[in-house]
Amino acid sequence: MSAAEETVKALREALSFSPDNVPLRIHLAKTLAGLGRAEDAEREYRAALAAAPDRLDVLAGLAEVFAQQAKTSQALVILEDLSRREGCPPTARVAYARLLLRGGDVPNSVAQYKLAIEEDDAAADEELAAQLGIGASETESEVVDGRVRWGGDAEGPSMSTPLERPQVRFQDVGGMDELKEEIGLKIIYPIKHAEMYRAYGKPIGGGILMYGPPGCGKTFLARATAGEIDASFISIGINDVLDMWIGNSERNLHDIFEQARANTPCVLFFDEVDALGGRRSDMHGGAGRNIINQFLSEMDGVKSSNEGVLILAATNAPWHVDSAFRRPGRFDRVLFVPPPDGSGRAAVLQLQCRNKPTKSIDYEQVARKTDGFSGADLKAVVELAVEAKLREAMKTGIPKPLETNDLLAAAKSLKATTREWFSTARNYAIYSNEGGLYDDVKKYLKL
Repeated sequence: MSAAEETVKALREALSFSPDNVPLRIHLAKTLAGLGRAEDAEREYRAALAAAPDRLDVLAGLAEVFAQQAKTSQALVILEDLSRREGCPPTARVAYARLLLRGGDVPNSVAQYKLAIEEDDAAADEELAAQLGIGASETESEVVDGRVRWGGDAEGPSMSTPLERPQVRFQDVGGMDELKEEIGLKIIYPIKHAEMYRAYGKPIGGGILMYGPPGCGKTFLARATAGEIDASFISIGINDVLDMWIGNSERNLHDIFEQARANTPCVLFFDEVDALGGRRSDMHGGAGRNIINQFLSEMDGVKSSNEGVLILAATNAPWHVDSAFRRPGRFDRVLFVPPPDGSGRAAVLQLQCRNKPTKSIDYEQVARKTDGFSGADLKAVVELAVEAKLREAMKTGIPKPLETNDLLAAAKSLKATTREWFSTARNYAIYSNEGGLYDDVKKYLKL
């Protein structure tokens, strides 16, 4: 028997005489985790948590062994909660940063890691720091604080945005089968079957504009698209482009496209694109018009080829997007992203409950009670049910799995957030449906 196993045996014997000794049980759990016996360590951490539910080091240890067992969702739930608490162990922040990086959330991964090492230098992880480019030189490293440095000539982009490599795939997106097929034809198949598309003279690239109520998975679907083809992913918000100095916004937009062209295949995702590509007829000043003209020029690839640059954009207000963006070669596919249907809601709920303790959940029954709920609403249902279970477990010391009634009770206390959007969209579908842009909305509303 090895020395480590002897230690485990001694700790178990000591616990048989003092079963309520929490520090002793934590020591045993850490020893088991160090030996790679994550399941045994999980049992000990759970026992310690039942005895001392407010100990942050126990929660951090439990999250660590969850991560060892690839129970990523359970680890993230604990670490996200810990990160918001005063006194969060720096090692837990580092673990959270590692999981965030694995999921493609580079900016928050950098933020959590920096906060951890500010609180305790001993929590530093050299390998993770190197991956994130923490403390790297602008001239020596390709990645600096999570941003990929421009690899072109000296006159390349003056700024860079976080470059991600998403691990999520279409199988992680509940429902949306028709949307996945449309995106497949426009974006995924040209990458996977490049020779066939070239034989027909079809360029690899192009754009898709997704619209619909908030929280229905437009951003997640864009990230999964990049994951499907192992492409780089750049997510752009209004703050990444707009600048108070004249001409800088246009330069920022050009730099973003240049970064995408340097990292092909690349999915370039513009969230809330109506803020950057609003209708020029609504604008009184010239600055907004200049940005739109620059945007259109970059999409057309006037000075540089966009081969391999796949442009996705999302908006909750398609009626505010300039019509020039919908011309062929730009966003020539405009897709309505509705709330998930019954089977889609069941699939989303099942994905949200993955890696969580469950017992005989009837997802179809819950789906029937959540008509009109967006993906974000369904996530809130699961989180609310989990919180109720955690409160119960803290009182009894016995964690119990989620059941159908838990989800139904949570759903009953929430309302679909999509209703307000549809009340606005209905007016546009009836009175301003030039070219049939909102035919899908009319079909969904059965107008």
